[in-house]
Amino acid sequence: MTDIQTAIDPAESDALLQTVREQRSLQTFNPNDSELLKKMVECMGDSRGMMRLNFAETLGSIGKPATPFLVEALAHHPNPVVRRASAKTLTLIGDPVALPALLEAFLHDDDTVVHGSAAAALAQLGEPSVPHLLEVLASPQHSENTKGHAAWALAFIGSKAKKYLYREIASDSVEVRAAVVGAIAKIAQEEPEEAAFNLLVNALTDTAEIVRVEAASALGITAYKPAISNLIELLHHASWESRKAAALALMKIGTSEDPPEFSVLLEPLEAALVNESEAQVRQVIQLAISQIHKQSEADDWE
Repeated sequence: MTDIQTAIDPAESDALLQTVREQRSLQTFNPNDSELLKKMVECMGDSRGMMRLNFAETLGSIGKPATPFLVEALAHHPNPVVRRASAKTLTLIGDPVALPALLEAFLHDDDTVVHGSAAAALAQLGEPSVPHLLEVLASPQHSENTKGHAAWALAFIGSKAKKYLYREIASDSVEVRAAVVGAIAKIAQEEPEEAAFNLLVNALTDTAEIVRVEAASALGITAYKPAISNLIELLHHASWESRKAAALALMKIGTSEDPPEFSVLLEPLEAALVNESEAQVRQVIQLAISQIHKQSEADDWE
């Protein structure tokens, strides 16, 4: 299957775009002209990338009247270039009516660009997409790549998905919990609130390593100082990956713009180093101690 499946006459594309722009400028454009909208969607198969972009942006600005034609193309057009452009244009429009078609393309289109573009459009739709993304994450039928896109979309939606995320942190699915932690981390960064941070701290004791590591990473990135004692406790976890994540998080907190008293971090890290037998973890702890010392020295000069 080739990308450009049907020949689009460049002259016709140019003329059509010019006509549409003139009509819109003169306010004579008819958004209910189905034949015109179909032609515009078809022209997103033009071999010229800039021309495809021009049609996508124009259809995006037309908005919801273009949705049915973009949905039809996304679902059935034989040219993947048109399907890709349709998904990207639906991202610009953000019409919830497109959700079923976007979900179908996300899960079943065999073109990787269509797959990713549909995920982006689902993310742009926000809250209506969240239950479906959670179902994808919980299902054993979907690939790691698909679940990765679903987790990214959840994180992109962020606080708009809050009511689902705060509930699903207790999901039986490890994949759901890990993705939820990642999305809650985004909320904690954008709209710092105790509820989000408390969930991240609690996730440090999750039974799944991937969830603990994700939570430690989030607490490090946000430099959440009240989690220091919990991260110190994680330094002694049976899992070396968890210990490594805790050391990295403590390093990030210790080198943040507003670090705590350095002894609060250095003493437990130095004690952990004495007892650590895993080479990778020792390396990270040594790095953390070194970086926090440097931060301490720099602060002394200020």
